[in-house]
Amino acid sequence: MKIQLLLFLLVSYFVSAQENLTYQKPPKEILDLADYERAPTVNMDTNKEYMLLSYRSTYKTLDELNQEEMRLGGLRINPVTNISSTVTYVNNLKLRKIADKDEIQVKGLPENPKISNLSMAPNQKKIAFSHTTNTGVELWIIDVVSAQATKLTEAIVNANMGNPFSWFADSESILVRMLVQNRPALIDVKKDLPTGPTVSTSDGNVSQNRTYQDLLKNPLDEQNFETLVTSELYKISVNGKATLFKKADMYSGESISPDGNYIMISTIQRPFSYIVPLSRFPQKTVVYDKTGNEIKVVNEVPLSEIIPKGFSSVRKGKRNMTWRTDKPATLYFVEALDEGDQANKVDFRDEIFLWDAPFSSNPTSLVKTQQRFSGIEWGDDTTAIVYDQWYDTRNMKTYLINPSSPMLSPKVISDRNYQDIYADPGDFETKKNQYGKYVLVLENNNAYLIGKGFTKEGQFPFIDELNLSTLKTKRLYQSTYKYKKEDILSMEDVKKGEALVMIQSKNEFPNYYFRNIKSKGKLTQITNFKNPFESIKNVYKEVIKYQRKDGVELSGTLYLPIGYDKVKKEKLPLLIWAYPAEYKDKKSAGQSDKNENQFTFPNYGSFVYWVTRGYVVLDNASFPIIGEGTTEPNDTFIEQLVANAEAAIDAVDKLGYINRKKVAVGGHSYGAFMTANLLTHSNLFACGIARSGAYNRTLTPFGFQSEQRNYWDVPEVYNTMSPFMNANKMKTPLLLTHGEADNNPGTFTLQTERYFQALKNLGAPVRMVILPKESHGYAAKENILHLLWEQDQFLEKYLKN
Repeated sequence: MKIQLLLFLLVSYFVSAQENLTYQKPPKEILDLADYERAPTVNMDTNKEYMLLSYRSTYKTLDELNQEEMRLGGLRINPVTNISSTVTYVNNLKLRKIADKDEIQVKGLPENPKISNLSMAPNQKKIAFSHTTNTGVELWIIDVVSAQATKLTEAIVNANMGNPFSWFADSESILVRMLVQNRPALIDVKKDLPTGPTVSTSDGNVSQNRTYQDLLKNPLDEQNFETLVTSELYKISVNGKATLFKKADMYSGESISPDGNYIMISTIQRPFSYIVPLSRFPQKTVVYDKTGNEIKVVNEVPLSEIIPKGFSSVRKGKRNMTWRTDKPATLYFVEALDEGDQANKVDFRDEIFLWDAPFSSNPTSLVKTQQRFSGIEWGDDTTAIVYDQWYDTRNMKTYLINPSSPMLSPKVISDRNYQDIYADPGDFETKKNQYGKYVLVLENNNAYLIGKGFTKEGQFPFIDELNLSTLKTKRLYQSTYKYKKEDILSMEDVKKGEALVMIQSKNEFPNYYFRNIKSKGKLTQITNFKNPFESIKNVYKEVIKYQRKDGVELSGTLYLPIGYDKVKKEKLPLLIWAYPAEYKDKKSAGQSDKNENQFTFPNYGSFVYWVTRGYVVLDNASFPIIGEGTTEPNDTFIEQLVANAEAAIDAVDKLGYINRKKVAVGGHSYGAFMTANLLTHSNLFACGIARSGAYNRTLTPFGFQSEQRNYWDVPEVYNTMSPFMNANKMKTPLLLTHGEADNNPGTFTLQTERYFQALKNLGAPVRMVILPKESHGYAAKENILHLLWEQDQFLEKYLKN
């Protein structure tokens, strides 16, 4: 009788084709954790005199998501307010002198603030921000000393292309994108009749374009896109005086030279594309003087629909054009020496050039890189750090160069696999110079590195001093915490030994401190944020390490339910949350970046909430997919996926905590893809939860995740990896969820809908929940709480009972 009742309950949960369900809330244990007040975000000035505290709601509301929206060229725009419809707003601002304990409420803020695009002036005495009203975007500033906010413009700022303003170097004026006066009305593409068909053509060149979302689809979209992104540039003083700087154009980027005498402005050009987003539309870049007179057209980029195959391939022409931060007005840029095609065999892949204003002479060569250029950090006339890397080998090289002597060969500082986190030398420390731009911290021919400090024994962040003559390092400080986690954020004063750090533990919320590494590590606390999750502060948490059957080292963060008796060891259900990652070698794949002393922060992106509901949780379980040498990781994706899952279950079962017949697996995005494959190709799990995934790889035929090959290169890989193609094998209960308005390349909502239809028609026990208005990551409180209820109901019926 009990079995019959149980079967009835299980079937009743899935029996209906549709349910007219209103929003639900999860059980109290989960709701108490999910419905919390978020701590403010902290931003400090470079002098560490003031901190800005930005407050926002823990979640958005469904009403916030339910706004007008146009999806054009990769953008999602609210055409009424002229700002991205995906913005998360700050609703309050406070200032605090770091030396004081009291916070100061910023006065004069707009009523019901919707604040974004916070930007501190170069002299750090004022802060600019945008405020979104019901009809548009306004520009405001805050005087830091008085903590007084002032409105500079009416709601006529154009934020459709992102941050709409840039500070001039004198901190007295701001360059702002404004709506064009008498702007043309937007076209209602649903009502306006087209004047002809939509036609796209190919010239026969081979390309490798991903399946992008929100692209332009027709000439009416093109007109609306141009209308929305066209702005006039105004120079607005901190007193509110506005002067037209540049007439209307499709401005996509403005960058002011370090000395403030030049402005580099990029504009989008026609023709547009229906197969790639606006980042690959034609662009023209011009440098003007500070009064707006044209100096030089420095770059013209054609439409980039055709880029060769491979993650290390790039477009032809000038790339990464940026101001050199240690010079008054010098541009640098990169050009490919292999025509941008990683398949071409050449001695050097990229060349970096320098170009001094006013650009009357030709650019000069600075250095050539053996691999694809990946970054540069400027120091002074004789010191800069250059990086190159190559995806296929996961190799990264770091070079020391002398910018004043291009003929000198670069010195190799490090040459390593960038996935080898145990060998990571750290990141070079920078500081703001006289221009307010970041440059290397250099003292007595030394540079400084701050490392995360992952080791086989745990995480111990460090500060190293690098001698630029010998290229040898000297360790200045290394964290020794065993029961806390310390993050070294910056070196504030090298001579005094002052560093800014963040310290946390399992039950101590992260807080900021000054640490003096020369005074026996003296700590001075700056913030004192409290733990908002008191109910699970003493939950048992441990990073466990175990091996896959081929010897690869794996790890995961294990949580036991509150009050669990580790002596009696009751056999409980296990929840595994994971996300696959690709590697080129077993050594790197086996390294752990988990720290059990990290603050326990439950959120909808994991299963941690369910420690309050009697489940054992293995969070962030290692799921490496390895392809050594010429073998690609995905050639054995399914086998490695199952081996990872089997090893995880074996490890927790060996500890005696679980009933291995009651194990569930879950994941988001590529983790959802993983979940569907595990339920299809193994008998390890009683059920699974897959959120916002892609299940048919023929719908992403030109690569996905870290797969560079296209469908026609390796159809057997695409087909084997696709749960949709193997839907007839899947008989395990599965909860599918997806945002109705997913904006992530490849994970179209259609993927879940079609997979659900296949499973349903083939008789698999499956439930699909489409969350209204949500994108790839979920944001609305109503949806998130309902999602937690759905997951809890599902687990209670299909796992616990």
